[in-house]
Formats: sequence, C-alpha cells, structure tokens
Amino acid sequence: MSQNSDKPDDTATNAESMPTHVEIDGVRLKLAKPFRDDGKWIGQGEILEQLLACWISIDEADLPLTPRLVGAPGVGKTQLAIAAAKAQGRPLYIYQCTADTRPEDLLVTPVLSQKGEIAYHASPLVTAMICGGVCVLDEGNRMNEKSWASLAPLFDHRRYVESIVAGITLNAHPEFRAAVTMNQDESTFEIPDYIMSRLQPTLPVGFPNKQDEMAILQYHLPFAEAEMLAMTVEFLQRSHQLKLEFSPRDGINLLRYALKRISQDPGHPVSRDQAWQEALEKCLGNEALDLEKLSQRKSRTLGGDAVPLGLADLFFDRDDPMHPDRDEDDEDDEFNV
Repeated sequence: MSQNSDKPDDTATNAESMPTHVEIDGVRLKLAKPFRDDGKWIGQGEILEQLLACWISIDEADLPLTPRLVGAPGVGKTQLAIAAAKAQGRPLYIYQCTADTRPEDLLVTPVLSQKGEIAYHASPLVTAMICGGVCVLDEGNRMNEKSWASLAPLFDHRRYVESIVAGITLNAHPEFRAAVTMNQDESTFEIPDYIMSRLQPTLPVGFPNKQDEMAILQYHLPFAEAEMLAMTVEFLQRSHQLKLEFSPRDGINLLRYALKRISQDPGHPVSRDQAWQEALEKCLGNEALDLEKLSQRKSRTLGGDAVPLGLADLFFDRDDPMHPDRDEDDEDDEFNV
C-alpha cells in the first residue's frame, strides 16, 4: 500500500493481509498493529447508534464527524468506540493520550534501527488514516494544546496531517473515522475552542440501568454467584442515585477481589458478606462503606450547603457573637443545648 506514490510497498504483510509498511513520498513507514478485542457493548443501544451515525457519509461531498464521547471513568467510553468499529468491520487503532504526548508521538516517530539507520514508525492514528480504519484518541483531554494543534487540519475538511520529523504530508483515507473519549475529572487540560469546534457532536455516556449493569457484570464474571452479583449491582445503583461516580469497572474489580479472597480457602468460615465488604473497602476506600455520608460530603465540597458570604464575613467568624448578621436564634440555641 502506498500514498502519494505510484509504487506500492510489496513487503511482508500479516496473515490478514494488513500491510506492515507503506512508502509515502519516498519515506518508508512502519505501521502500527490494529487493536483486537472480543468484548461487546451491552445496553444503551441509542448511544451506539448515535456514534455510528457520526461516521456515515451520505454523499461524496459529505465528511464524517469526529465525536467526543464524554463520561465518568469506567462507564465504557472506549468499549463503545470499539463496538462501533466492530459493527462497521473497520480495523481499530487506539492511541492513549497523556499530558506529555508530543506532536511527533501522534504522527510519525523516528527510531534508530539495529543497522544504525533511522526508521520511521507511524502512530496508531496515522496508521488508521492510511489504512482507512478507526482511531480512538483515548482520554483526549489529557493532551496539551500543542499536540492538538498538529491535528487541526485532520479534523476539518482538509483531512491531512504534516509530519515535520519525516518531512511528509499524510492524507486521510476516505474510510478513515475517529472518535475522542474524554473523562469528566479535574486532572485534564482545557481544550481550545478551535479544536472543540472540530470534535462534534458531544455524546454523553452515562451509567447503565440495573438490568444492563447486571448483564455487564455477568458477561465479565460468568463464574460469580448470583448473590454476590446482586450485592454489587445494588451498591452501584445506589451510588448512581446519589450521583457518586462508582462505575461498572469499579464493580467488576471489587467483585473479582472478593471472589479471589473466598477462593483462597473455600472451607474457611468467612462469609460472602464479609469478603464483599473487605473488597469494597480495599478497592474503593473506606468512604465507600457509607454512600449517604460520602454523597453529603461531596455535596458540601461542591458548595451544595455553602452560605453566601457578606462583607462582615471578611472580619468576623460566622459564629462570632459580634457578627452583625448573626441570627438571634443562633444565640438562643447556644444556651438551650
């Protein structure tokens, strides 16, 4: 396979006829291997249909969209994109974005070969562009603006990137598709508006309902007992109701640990309840033992119970008897305890 070249590179390919190398404008690139996963997307069929709709081209002049998949960690954003690529029969490539990702990491990286020569390795993103596959930029809002800037022409009508390192321009295959997953937490960068306007639409991935969450746990842990599955699903559903971000991934991990603890000594009198409680504490922390209390603490942290500050608050504590806005009822309460 070649691009901007009349001569295809007929070097070795893998068993599925996917090329291992291409030549573009005289530069030979080693391609990344596609990602393979046998997992499936369970429940929430509407969000899968929305993602697939983004990748449709309804006319020769129509371009696919590059959506943002937004949600809490562990809700299955990456698995959703994997399922969509599988549904379309396209090869899948995943690039894990980090705070120190550089533009050359996203595109083409020079590597010193065993012969002492410079070899050029295409990233999963560039490989997907060349092969007409799907690329998932995982946790895209952990990446800095300089790296995002190198992708600006790829995600608009131009659909190309320029590798300064290799000195070549790479045009995206007409079948190339992409999606960006983004976690909703504080350890992320602010993505500039000119990039956000290219990553449309926003598809929020929420927590599954009770039936879907049970099906997810049964799929990943088919050997788990019904009682322990039910305990885990009830915990997760309660946390969703309280707007706590414990995800199906968390449920899978705590249940796996509980089952491993029980399997260490099947004859030991430790009950399943005790093993599950230990797993909850070890995997999710002491705070997870009391969801209501954790929810209240989170609400206060976010300002749910905050009292608006006035000018007097700059000079007096709220409990100070000299505070001009102090309620007389508060003073009475102190003497009536």
